[in-house]
Amino acid sequence: MAAYWAWWALAAVLVGAELLTGTFYLLAVGVGFVAGGVAAWFGASMPVQLAVGGVVAVAGTAAAHRWRLKRALPPTAALDVGQSVRVLDWKPDGGARVSYRGTQWNAELARPDGARNETMYIVGTRGSTLVIAERRA
Repeated sequence: MAAYWAWWALAAVLVGAELLTGTFYLLAVGVGFVAGGVAAWFGASMPVQLAVGGVVAVAGTAAAHRWRLKRALPPTAALDVGQSVRVLDWKPDGGARVSYRGTQWNAELARPDGARNETMYIVGTRGSTLVIAERRA
């Protein structure tokens, strides 16, 4: 079997696997394998085939990664801002234990002199701690 058929068969396997994952990374590597097969078809030596396939695969993977980052969803913390929470317990240091999304969370006041109501609103996050205030942001 000619070397280019092996390259193209492996490319077909990678593209098929990509259809199951939907990440575009395997597609980029599959295109690299196609490029290696094209180099083999033109009679390039094995080191040249590997170099062509590797360069195209790395460039395609970098392009897929950049594309994915552009289309990334905003962090979930931004989705929480403005939501109300019910304060279960106030701590002396200004922190609180609140009920939100069916579970208990640690929270802290956005301003140390802020009001301490039973219902507060999320204005941000610090790690997994909710930052709350008496009014929506």
